[in-house]
Amino acid sequence: MNIRKAVLNDAKGIAKVHVDSWRTTYKNIIPDEFLNNLSYQRREELWINNIPKGNVFVAENDKGEIVGFSSGGIERSGKYKEYQGELSSIYILKEFQGQGIGKALTNPVIRELEKLGINSMLVFVLEENDSRLFYEKIGGKIIDTVEVEIAGKKLKELVYGWDNIRTLNDQ
Repeated sequence: MNIRKAVLNDAKGIAKVHVDSWRTTYKNIIPDEFLNNLSYQRREELWINNIPKGNVFVAENDKGEIVGFSSGGIERSGKYKEYQGELSSIYILKEFQGQGIGKALTNPVIRELEKLGINSMLVFVLEENDSRLFYEKIGGKIIDTVEVEIAGKKLKELVYGWDNIRTLNDQ
């Protein structure tokens, strides 16, 4: 498995992982109509815009295919002053989950945050998403619960925080 910084040419592969992992991860959580209408093209455009901003990383399998990605940066909501950094996305194709790729994709985001002098981080995760257990395994503590609405459905999002991201390297 190769983890590296994303380049613009990765946008199509990232978009495929993004859409496919949403469809498997959020099945029976987010309405099917919404998931079925996700567009590879729209997600590719999103990542064409996001990749140049930095802090986007990909996981490639032995064939050079993108099987996962992560991104992060400065905490976006402004609501959690004690948590300066945010792991804003991490998605891995279902068949590649449980192999340590999530941790491997978290590490470069942490390194980039540390370069910015940031040593705390949070992540928002839907409560019904089983991947929340990954964040607990790597030391995340629930610091808040917020309500979000996706495709007309009200859902709860857990906010996991790390006071010291250096402890993530110990997991």
